Amino acid sequence: MADDNSLAASLNGGDYSNIYGIIDKDNVHGLNLTVPEDAKAVIKPWDQRDDTEYYAESGVDDQMIIHVPFTQNVKLKSVLLKLGRGETTPRHLRIYANHPTIVDFSDADNTKPQVDISLLEGETGVMEYPLRVAAFTSITSLSLFFSESVGGDSSQLYYLGFKGELRTPQKDANTKLDIPAANAADAALFDRLAEKSGGQQTTAR
Repeated sequence: MADDNSLAASLNGGDYSNIYGIIDKDNVHGLNLTVPEDAKAVIKPWDQRDDTEYYAESGVDDQMIIHVPFTQNVKLKSVLLKLGRGETTPRHLRIYANHPTIVDFSDADNTKPQVDISLLEGETGVMEYPLRVAAFTSITSLSLFFSESVGGDSSQLYYLGFKGELRTPQKDANTKLDIPAANAADAALFDRLAEKSGGQQTTAR
């Protein structure tokens, strides 16, 4: 599968289609984390993306899986990541879509991912990795498998987010979607999605 490195781009502010409000945060969980609950800690509002107090760290080795369910069907356009620094930077990410039955690493190894990404090293901010929309058009959950850290002992992740849009069309254009928004910008986002407004997205093809 093609390397998506050339498509990674640093974000220049704003969260036009950040779908933080559609993540089922209560049911986010991780495998091989030093503290299992830390899987939820990396799901943060956009304005907390640079926070480094809370993060997820792998346990016995540098592999970890974070499972992220959504409250509604979504079409994903990109994944947003702030990775650990130095030797804790994972260099490889496999993303499995709609595979809630992935319960251990052997399941992941025996399942073909929708995308296989080589992650950038040396970046200190949030990086956006565009996805091939055709493979992520009707998503209810994702399993993200991080591995191959620079130091080989552990991997860290500070922020995990996504850009996309609701898959289910709004029935009543005059009724706002009842989705908890991270902030006022997110609330405006859902209004724009309801109006089927286009966005400036760069996606893999």
